[in-house]
Amino acid sequence: MKKATSGDRGSAAKGNVAPKNVDEYLAGVPEPARSTLNRVRAAIRSAVPPEATEAISYRIPTFRYKGPLLWFAAFSDHCSLFPGASVIEAFKKELKDFHTSKGTIRFPVDKPLSAALVKKLVKARIAENERKKQR
Repeated sequence: MKKATSGDRGSAAKGNVAPKNVDEYLAGVPEPARSTLNRVRAAIRSAVPPEATEAISYRIPTFRYKGPLLWFAAFSDHCSLFPGASVIEAFKKELKDFHTSKGTIRFPVDKPLSAALVKKLVKARIAENERKKQR
């Protein structure tokens, strides 16, 4: 997997300086959220193709493959995964135990989403991006 960087807008998990890369972002996240996000990141990495990239977008970690795939972030009382509204709708039964909104899945800072569920969400986003690129 390739790593990319960008200077983007938004709010960081900690501080006023935008992190330059995902490792820098995670270094600023307190435990237990850091470990939780590292597990989510590992699950995402295991599901994306080798040519996918990691970057910072909106001052939070993102993965890109044929366009933006999804973002993840830590907040004071929860972590979030942002796979988009259509993916959340498609997996609403599997996400029933989590707080969701239009494009966001929230989960406790000390309890990551299961790797199997993250992989399903990632695969769904990859399929969406591949369909969009074929048009």
